[in-house]
Amino acid sequence: MTIPVIGGQPASLDGGAPATQFPRVRTGNSQADEVLGGGFPSNSINIVMGQPGTGKTIFAEQLLFENAGADRASVFITTLSEPLTKAVTYAQRFQFFDVRKLGTEIQYHDLGAALAADGPAVIVPWLTDIIKTSRPKIIIIDSFRAIHDLGTSVQEIRRLVAELAGLLSAYDVTTFLLGEYTSNDVQRFPEFAIGDGIVELARSSLSSRDERFFRVLKLRGSAYREGQHAFRITEDGLALYPRLVSPRIPENYHPHLERVPTGVDGLDAMVGGGLWSGSTTLLVGPTGSGKTTVALQFALEGVRRGEHSLYVHFQENPSQLRRAIDGLGMSADQAIARGLSLRYESPVEMQIDSIIVDIFERIRDGGVRRLVVDAIGDLVTAASDSQRLHDYLYALVQHFTVHNVTSVLALESGSGGTNAVDVAHRFSYMSDNVLQLDLRGEERTKRTLRIVKTRNSDHDPDVRELAIRAGGARIV
Repeated sequence: MTIPVIGGQPASLDGGAPATQFPRVRTGNSQADEVLGGGFPSNSINIVMGQPGTGKTIFAEQLLFENAGADRASVFITTLSEPLTKAVTYAQRFQFFDVRKLGTEIQYHDLGAALAADGPAVIVPWLTDIIKTSRPKIIIIDSFRAIHDLGTSVQEIRRLVAELAGLLSAYDVTTFLLGEYTSNDVQRFPEFAIGDGIVELARSSLSSRDERFFRVLKLRGSAYREGQHAFRITEDGLALYPRLVSPRIPENYHPHLERVPTGVDGLDAMVGGGLWSGSTTLLVGPTGSGKTTVALQFALEGVRRGEHSLYVHFQENPSQLRRAIDGLGMSADQAIARGLSLRYESPVEMQIDSIIVDIFERIRDGGVRRLVVDAIGDLVTAASDSQRLHDYLYALVQHFTVHNVTSVLALESGSGGTNAVDVAHRFSYMSDNVLQLDLRGEERTKRTLRIVKTRNSDHDPDVRELAIRAGGARIV
């Protein structure tokens, strides 16, 4: 469904309900628009809440410049929080800022002095004058929460909010009230009752980094995506990663009943002729057991067959992985030229949401037929919310199936970083196949492989030797 928007066409809503057909105000971030069901409803009153430093002002200014146009101005009003000059100065650091639009398409106003002198009563007459003279299509007030500190009574603020709602609703304008609100304020302050939309920006501190989340609490007349959506602040503004949801599988969906060769001599025979197309395989084993070698051979076999293979890795850095590819009968440059994509992320600075969403977008955009994640344990270690990661991976595996992507997920056992037994238990039910790799022997290291689980296949139940020689691994 095409949704009319102010500022362009909306992103498609994969897995979401159809949005209502009425004009939308775009945010300047396609992922945020996706979460919002196409953007904010036009002619609405919206509250953007969050503690200091969560990105409220950046989000608002990104939206402001996205919707700038010569037809009607957009207005940004500061109150008693950040000085006007500082708001403009910091906005210039972002790519969305365009100095040519200032004073005409975008107007900045400072209401602080008038508020300090005359109190909250000045707001409605002041805004009435702005609306009648400038006819703005967007008004942003930062911070509206600060106005509560000037009120002499609860009744005064309630009357102000009621008058403000009446004024804004009478004109063709979309309004955003920013503020350092807490969850308790939602129940106490009257502006939340008149708000058509409420968006929360939150930040949680980890040992090595901060995680930021975007959440829609309310959006009247809209089908929005619930839950927390991670985001980063970049030079382009907010980079948001919508929470992945399981796909809606149509009733006429039929799986692809064909086998996918693994590229490992002897392994196809053990799993009944190869992996089922669209299946997910969990590859479990300790360090040195051959997981990366087997996973790489699976990805390179796809390249040899003209299939786009995506290899997502966290342990070996790009140089190490390229050397490993060079030792498997095809140079890394050749493999990349023929359809192998490498996606590396350091486990130290890993942002799990961005990785999962990036994988999903590559699958959604088409072309990826084989996918490897090496290794799942790194995602588990980096996750601040294990249930959130579990739900993400479950949804991702469902997308693998619907989009006919055959995947291999490697998991290291025997390490102190994660409880591999618990991780394997939690993710094994998502997998169609579980292959256990191991190391044995005292005088001579012997690698082995056995099929712990395979769905809909007559598999080999015996433990087989996995030999790794020049050119790769093979079952002997």
